[in-house]
Amino acid sequence: MEIELWWLLALPVFFVLGWVAARIDIKHLLKESRALPRSYFKGLNFLLNEQPDQAIEAFIEAARVDPETIELHFALGNLFRRRGETDRAIRVHQNLIERDGLSEAQRLHALSELGQDYLKAGLLDRAEEIFLKLRSTSRDEEALKNLLEIYQQEKEWEKAIAVANAMPNHADHLWQKEIAEFHCEMAAAEILNGKHERARDLLDAALAANRKCVRASLLQAELAAKVGAGDTAIEHWKRVEQQNPVYLSLVAEKIMAVHVQQGRIDQGRELLRHWLEHHPSLDMLDAVFRVELDTQGAEAAYGLVRDELRRTPTLLGLDKLLEAQILVAPAEKRADLELIKNLIHNHTRRVARYRCDACGFKARQFYWRCPGCGGWETYPPRRTEEFDITL
Repeated sequence: MEIELWWLLALPVFFVLGWVAARIDIKHLLKESRALPRSYFKGLNFLLNEQPDQAIEAFIEAARVDPETIELHFALGNLFRRRGETDRAIRVHQNLIERDGLSEAQRLHALSELGQDYLKAGLLDRAEEIFLKLRSTSRDEEALKNLLEIYQQEKEWEKAIAVANAMPNHADHLWQKEIAEFHCEMAAAEILNGKHERARDLLDAALAANRKCVRASLLQAELAAKVGAGDTAIEHWKRVEQQNPVYLSLVAEKIMAVHVQQGRIDQGRELLRHWLEHHPSLDMLDAVFRVELDTQGAEAAYGLVRDELRRTPTLLGLDKLLEAQILVAPAEKRADLELIKNLIHNHTRRVARYRCDACGFKARQFYWRCPGCGGWETYPPRRTEEFDITL
């Protein structure tokens, strides 16, 4: 009973103390808001109404009235950079860095923003200098990510590998794919220069970093084929099925060419038909169609495409079927079939593209690194229709 009485007496006291604290906070907030320039609030209002031009002018006015508003300058610099006005963004962040009285955290922040301004402007050497200064600071991880982007743009693959190895948790399968691709980039250059031994070492390093690196297997096969080691090349190409069968369409024509050179046409044909059955794709269908047409004739090629279209109905498959049908049709029917094929083909040209899994970027050409988002191996050799268009 005594405890309950104590709580009854204490409740009004706690209520009064809470009311006083709230009044103090409100007075403090009102005092701070009155101290801010009116143009600051105008700028915020413009931003909320998606009027960035007017917002920038209002923030510039606010910065003139009260040059001590550090966060306002950061916001202004970011707005300039997002609009592509990198010269103005650079000036804002340079002025911040030269200002007296900045804390160490604020100075590092300004330095990081300046580096991003240089990167956006394409001044990669200046951006690299900035981010190297930020190494071993509280902005270290941010600096590493930007340095990695710089070295990829400059094709400085050895530096990119060193940075990727320094990334946090790089050993936890986060960066192995990228590191393997960097080795492949160097290997491809060495192959062009005729330095095959160096290329082999780099490809071994790529597979050591990522045993599922399809590109390394393809380049190893290319090297073997160059020196006439056809059986070795075939083994490298076959490995792709275990690494990632989506990429088998890149292998089909090359592996068939080696089988033809070795006089093992039927064996190569059976291998491609096996791949088409278990890992169907439009590009694989096209490769097998060509093989059937060359080795078995038009009727066999037509039967292949017809059966595949029944299994996986697509417009691109229909386009291929009409092509095959024209080859076997009587002469009097070919004109009508040609007309239908041309109508279908005009439409399929728009969907016969590759698409990045990460950002959706589309192009007619296959890339190991997406031109849109810069992701490695995010651009599988599958046509867009295989993802989202079926009959």
